[in-house]
Amino acid sequence: MTSSGRINSKIFFRYPSFDGDTTVITKPLLIALTISLVGCGSAPKIPVQPEKQPKAQETEPQVDYSESPPLGFRQNKIVEAAKSEWVYFGQQIVVIDGDEESIPHVGIWEDDDDSHSDRINQYWRAVGKPRLSGYDCKQPWSAAFISWIMQAAGVPKDLFPSSSAHRFYLNRFIANTDNPYAALIPRTIHQYKPKPGDLICATRGKIRPPEVTEEVQDLLYSWRMHCDIVVETNGQTVHTIGGNVRNSVSKTILTLSPDGYVQFTRSRPWVLIVENRLD
Repeated sequence: MTSSGRINSKIFFRYPSFDGDTTVITKPLLIALTISLVGCGSAPKIPVQPEKQPKAQETEPQVDYSESPPLGFRQNKIVEAAKSEWVYFGQQIVVIDGDEESIPHVGIWEDDDDSHSDRINQYWRAVGKPRLSGYDCKQPWSAAFISWIMQAAGVPKDLFPSSSAHRFYLNRFIANTDNPYAALIPRTIHQYKPKPGDLICATRGKIRPPEVTEEVQDLLYSWRMHCDIVVETNGQTVHTIGGNVRNSVSKTILTLSPDGYVQFTRSRPWVLIVENRLD
């Protein structure tokens, strides 16, 4: 879980820390923020919710495949499953532009109510930890979310091993990079442009902006990681959806470099993209 200010309006962060350290907040006029909130139940509960909140599903999201998707079938299932969970959690949006971060729409948080806490329990069950829920909000659940999405999309476990920590499946992909038939291939942010269905990953640790090359492989074994699913890109921005992002399932909108690559930023130190070649 990360630290943030929460209000029923727009929230601005300047040089925020993704791993929960002290954050300097830029306050909009006449808006008072509660900052550096850590742990369950410490924030005012004023989420902005959709007019009609969809009911949580017990197994997997219901996705409409009446039209042929532009992506591969499995890639499309991954994207649509992520979007379905984002809608269920109130469509929280995080915008990252350089080193500035804002939350123009606050959604439903992990510990706001029993139904959303139970939904996170479904994610934990996907990685063999059925006793955890959204009320255990000091337990990072972003990898459990990714694992659940992959299961819901029907990705075989031999291709995407379920894991409660991102580095375990990322290490598996890196070890398999020489396989010409690999379906999930790690790329550095400077050598590959993201597309829907890919994973985009950041470190939670404190590192300087790297010339992200082979050192990723050396450091990944000790890095604490976070990954999102890419759901949309237009050359100027990329939209991703991830769990445990500002206490919710959030859509993050990133500004790309002028030539369309993901940029390393203080607010989210992206280092790796997993190219998705699943059919």
